[in-house]
Amino acid sequence: MTTLLFVIAAYLIGSLSFAVIVSKLMHLPDPRSFGSGNPGATNVLRTGRKTAAALTLLGDAAKGGVAVAGARWLGADASTVLLCALAVFIGHLYPLFFRFRGGKGVATALGVLLGLNLWLGLACLVTWGLIAGLFRVSSLSALVTALAAPLYAFWLTGWGDTTICVLALTLLLIYRHKTNLIKLVNGTEGRIDARA
Repeated sequence: MTTLLFVIAAYLIGSLSFAVIVSKLMHLPDPRSFGSGNPGATNVLRTGRKTAAALTLLGDAAKGGVAVAGARWLGADASTVLLCALAVFIGHLYPLFFRFRGGKGVATALGVLLGLNLWLGLACLVTWGLIAGLFRVSSLSALVTALAAPLYAFWLTGWGDTTICVLALTLLLIYRHKTNLIKLVNGTEGRIDARA
């Protein structure tokens, strides 16, 4: 029962879509109504409001870290912490509070990884930054980082529950980016600095 409560709480935390919340508070258009239609920091950035995009990024990352670190701080065992990591991520992808229309999970995944293992999260952050700096394509950065994450997890923690959890996050993130994969192949994917 305790594990179930932790997992439900993590899912509800994940269901807080900061792209939508920040946009409403700053009187911006609903990020699901323009650009990529994705409620995430990159799409919010297309409004030209960097502050809104930064707050979205921080909020979505923070909820991933809070769900994982919070569960650990409250005494959850290692397996429950990993279940919370998955639950908060799924909450972001399919948020209860926003008719299950969520984002693609990049910032939340980063927060989760930082919560699970600081070095793992930092390695993924550096990877994302390098690819984004070179190519200026958010989805490409996310996909390369997602593919690298299980390798980093294996290197840092060995083959075990943590690496399996990270692999599950990777598969979910790639699935959510399936339309971006098609656009990347076709050469039609938008750049980070593109306006709506």
